[in-house]
Amino acid sequence: MQVFHRIANLREALLSARREGKRIGFVPTMGNLHDAHIQLVEAARKTNDIVVCSIFVNGLQFGLNEDWDKYPRTFENDCAKLRAVGCDFLFHPDDNEMYPNGLANQTRVICPTMTDVLCGASRPGHFEGVTTVVTKLLHIVEPSEAVFGIKDYQQLAIIRRMVEDLCMDVEITAAPIHREADGLAMSSRNGFITAEERPKVAILYATLSWVAEQIKTGEHDFTLLQTTARQRIADAGFRLDYFNICNSRNLEMAADDDKDITILGAMYTEGARLIDNVSLSL
Repeated sequence: MQVFHRIANLREALLSARREGKRIGFVPTMGNLHDAHIQLVEAARKTNDIVVCSIFVNGLQFGLNEDWDKYPRTFENDCAKLRAVGCDFLFHPDDNEMYPNGLANQTRVICPTMTDVLCGASRPGHFEGVTTVVTKLLHIVEPSEAVFGIKDYQQLAIIRRMVEDLCMDVEITAAPIHREADGLAMSSRNGFITAEERPKVAILYATLSWVAEQIKTGEHDFTLLQTTARQRIADAGFRLDYFNICNSRNLEMAADDDKDITILGAMYTEGARLIDNVSLSL
């Protein structure tokens, strides 16, 4: 695996691959890689000749009171995992390489829909940081395909809309959620869950799954289902951020005649904010 810290050097290497007619797959990450990240790289490996992964802890998507400085940096371990799974190129820029004029002066990419609800409501400015850095990375790598995890469903929906709106020539592929044995969605932040909380956090996925089953069996009082689900999570001892039943494409409140529905939830543990979702087609 070749490691690049400079945009120009990565572009030069990819140009050679592109001239040889090779298809390029891309997996953007913030590092601290776990099995779910590796699953994304494996998915890209199946459909592309060259796989590029990026590791960049993007300060633009962290709020004032969030954990940018505490976000785990495990570069050497990450490299070992990427080599083992057959990643070809790793792009690992620093802040100056990605934002040469500074964060305050960076041109922003703004998606006017879906960004101020759900995670966007509690993390103002977060998705503006995501869309900006993903746009930059897609322009740098120019992949045929970029693979994102479904766990961050809102992010995935926003990126799909952004790519469509900006006429980007890239296929956005969604990889399934990688789960622990009890159903907890794998995340870099799971390491902040306390030993006491750990047996209880499966309530989020269990509640999402329960709501999905209710909808499948014909219950379409979405307001009642949301209220019941929120109470279940509160009764388990967790502070809820949101629990919403949405149209899968636009993330608006699901209507009775919607065929594609995604149920999204987020809750706080003592040291982590956990998100998850379940989708269904009727």
